[in-house]
Amino acid sequence: MTLTAGTQLGHFEIVAPLGAGGMGEVFHARDTRLGRDVAIKALPPAFAQDPERGARFEREAKLLASLNHPNIGAIYGLEEFGSIRYLVLEFIDGETLDRRLSRGALPLGEALDVCRQIATAVEAAHESGVVHRDLKPANVMLTASGVVKVLDFGLAKAAASGSPSDTNLSASPTMTYAATAAGVILGTAAYMSPEQARGKAVDRRTDIWSFGCVLYECLTSRRCFDDETTSDLIASILQGEPDWNALPGQTPVRVRELLRRCLDKDARRRLRDIGDARIEIEEAIAQRTSSASGVAAVAAAAGRAHGGAAARVGAGCIGRRGSGAGRGVRVAGGSSRAGGGCDPVRDREHRCDAHRERSREPRAVARRHADRVRRW
Repeated sequence: MTLTAGTQLGHFEIVAPLGAGGMGEVFHARDTRLGRDVAIKALPPAFAQDPERGARFEREAKLLASLNHPNIGAIYGLEEFGSIRYLVLEFIDGETLDRRLSRGALPLGEALDVCRQIATAVEAAHESGVVHRDLKPANVMLTASGVVKVLDFGLAKAAASGSPSDTNLSASPTMTYAATAAGVILGTAAYMSPEQARGKAVDRRTDIWSFGCVLYECLTSRRCFDDETTSDLIASILQGEPDWNALPGQTPVRVRELLRRCLDKDARRRLRDIGDARIEIEEAIAQRTSSASGVAAVAAAAGRAHGGAAARVGAGCIGRRGSGAGRGVRVAGGSSRAGGGCDPVRDREHRCDAHRERSREPRAVARRHADRVRRW
């Protein structure tokens, strides 16, 4: 059964397609019973009767149901209509991080905030014993309100159930689609950790590697590792290094160091907990905020000092031959001015103490010089 706009799946009505991937096709739908928008994720027709794909689909539903976090897309149910099995998911109105990065890198502050929320979501998954294994910009949604949502746990697994065969590249849905959609395989492989690319057992540190790739891309709008073919891409992941010079000059030192720790090829030396990445980013954000506040405070203080000095000069220049704010002040030449400020150019005979002292300085210097000449 092909799903198109207007198709009814029980009490869900398909509105429009949203995207497709190796683990399913996603549609915008309307829940006619509850009157709300939802996302429907259905197995592609080619895999609808595949027991292995069906098992993975059900596993994704159970893993998602075990997670409850504002930065993780929610699941509402696993349904079946005729021969179609589908997940009912939270509909997130926004754009993928992948699409946003196609227009260029994020500003530093925005990049740090987005990645802080991604780290928070992955941390919640890890604490629930779930490893995502497919973290990438295409699986991250940005909403208009600034909330970030991590999606697509189709490759996720319970942390305790890992085995080398679980991460075999040939078993990855994106790899299965490689023959018909080469971009899909590259889109996933570019974020694989070295141990994942080798087909070894993985744990939460594979998500930390992928997170480092996403953070790097947010700052540079470039992938850490990118090549024309899958084999070259895998070789770059295993042997190459990111172009560290591509990072913006204002990237904080602690963020640069975090990236190096996340992207250490040796999993034993890699950052061990995504929560530590979140903390580092929060510290970097706080430091930027503190620096900005300090600059603003210095500028404000300088402004107040300048204004205060001007006010003191004005206040000190009240004519001795007149007094009182708003009264006429008689000055040399018979002029009368409201207020008390003296004009050191016009009012040569009337100067405040500060102006008189200033005017005496050149004459005093001249006298001292004349005395020295006479003595010589």
